[in-house]
Amino acid sequence: MMENNTNTNFKLDSKIPSGPIEKKWDQHKFNMKLVNPANKRKYNIIIVGTGLAGASAAASLGELGYNIQVFCLQDSPRRAHSIAAQGGINAAKSYPNDGDSVWRLFYDTVKGGDYRAREANVYRLAQVSNNIIDQCTAQGVPFARDYSGYLANRSFGGAQVSRTFYARGQTGQQLLLGAYQALMRQRNTNKVKLYTRREMLDVVIIDGKARGITGQVEKYVADAVIIASGGYGNSYFLSTNAVCSNGSAIWRAHKRGAFFANPCFTQIHPTCIPMSGEHQSKLTLMSESLRNDGRVWVPAKAGDKRLPHDIPENERDYYLERIYPSFGNLVPRDVASRNAKLQCDAGKGVGNTNLAVYLDFAHAINRDGEDKIRARYGNLFEMITAEDPYKNPMRIYTAVHYTMGGLWVDYNLMSTIPGLFVLGEANFSDHGANRLGASALMQGLADGYFVIPYTIGDYLARMTPFEKVETNHSAFTASEKELTEEARKMMSVGSRGKRTTTDIHRELGKIMWNNVGMSRSEESLKKALTEIPRLREEFWKDVLIPGKSEDLNVELEHALRLRDFLDISELIAKDALERKESCGGHFRQESQTKDNEALRDDENFCNAAVWEHKGEGKAPIRHVEELKFENVHLSQRSYK
Repeated sequence: MMENNTNTNFKLDSKIPSGPIEKKWDQHKFNMKLVNPANKRKYNIIIVGTGLAGASAAASLGELGYNIQVFCLQDSPRRAHSIAAQGGINAAKSYPNDGDSVWRLFYDTVKGGDYRAREANVYRLAQVSNNIIDQCTAQGVPFARDYSGYLANRSFGGAQVSRTFYARGQTGQQLLLGAYQALMRQRNTNKVKLYTRREMLDVVIIDGKARGITGQVEKYVADAVIIASGGYGNSYFLSTNAVCSNGSAIWRAHKRGAFFANPCFTQIHPTCIPMSGEHQSKLTLMSESLRNDGRVWVPAKAGDKRLPHDIPENERDYYLERIYPSFGNLVPRDVASRNAKLQCDAGKGVGNTNLAVYLDFAHAINRDGEDKIRARYGNLFEMITAEDPYKNPMRIYTAVHYTMGGLWVDYNLMSTIPGLFVLGEANFSDHGANRLGASALMQGLADGYFVIPYTIGDYLARMTPFEKVETNHSAFTASEKELTEEARKMMSVGSRGKRTTTDIHRELGKIMWNNVGMSRSEESLKKALTEIPRLREEFWKDVLIPGKSEDLNVELEHALRLRDFLDISELIAKDALERKESCGGHFRQESQTKDNEALRDDENFCNAAVWEHKGEGKAPIRHVEELKFENVHLSQRSYK
């Protein structure tokens, strides 16, 4: 068993302002120091990532007058993975007049995260949500509208109100294009320098502060660094994330001293196209919005292999509607995913693999007509190619989708490294143990448009004057030397290895899914903590990397990311083993109610687990940030 390295004496300063929760952010903004407009042009800020969080931060900070260097992995910011988000973005505008409010959005998000999020951060997220919609509408984002011309809303899981704004099934794409246009405007004014096809390999720390980043060839200096590089879900190999999405930026920052919080909080999405075979490199998301009108069911009898049209209504089990009558098909993602697994485990799964359930639109089509369903979901239905979803039920199953864990940040979104800020999915702060649908886009844009412009200014104002640093500083030279040596070592193995990076990554994914997936146990987690080090050892002995390190070498890129995924996966399993409770996306078989619901242990685990890296081959130290719930009282989460 893993040795207990929990440090209960170390106290993390979350810098949560005092006062009523409704006034914390406004009062904090007033109390923060400001940078004179004429002085902003003196500061340089690096941003890693151009998804919603990174692009919105770059556009906002450029507009304020800072000098921005922004780096993206792809050939264009428009290819950031935020573009893949489909269903919508939450805000508390209450246009349908159905009882929504900032407070209800706050409450639903805290409850949806199974009481493992920081209250003050979540309230701020709800508070600025309405501003996001106004901002994006002003940018020209084509949100859906109702007959009268007002912005339309639909429902998402974990809420009993309609608060989700959407652009058919392309909401992420349209929001990203809005942020991208604002970013490119700043590029054209020379306030933003855009570097494409770049990958951050290290954070450079000088005098205890983040002062730049390095790759294998290039070095960049700044007065502060922002990481907005997304999550680490591809540790599982098969996920809904883009294949190039990786956790290397946050992991490299972690190795330099940024603490990592709640790595075991990984989200399994219930509405994905099922896996069809070993040939796949990713899984395809189907928007949660489909559960507004689609009904989830399985045959009532185990082993029933009849076609869906041959199974009469009285021999179907609409299990979410049966078990959760208040929320029905719109229960949160972790609840829907876990119940789909339970049905398949009971022998009621459908399709060739028996690892799928039906999502049926027949009732909605009969009720509203096919034309209305096409208008709402047409582009999503087009993703189903093997069968006509207007005539046959879709087959869906679960897939790794989002990571609620990430680098620990305080209320100002700064990590434990001064000057290193972390936005969006790359940080841990807002979603607790489970992310409600349509809140990732909300968090990314809130962090970029409405939080970081204030908090980074406060940091820069308090750190003035900055020591002038150039890329020939010894810290940059040391970083570059380490990276060069690392690539050389990897190529010396890869030149004679026999296993491709994809082969090893796929094996890692199976270890993670089978042992650290939707259902975890002490036995399975200990098995993972045996298998991952074995696979890491095999990686360093037998990975195949054709080509040369001096050339553009995609396989070397994959190997570097895979090396980090192996380390991240081990920390996920360690964190899951230490958290002896079930909450949200972290479900321990030993900790469940008689109805198979997640059973928290608030006495021992009402906290964020925050891990400190102690060096290669050394056990990490587990710290805790105790979570206080003064506005939403702790209770057993129920959606029945």
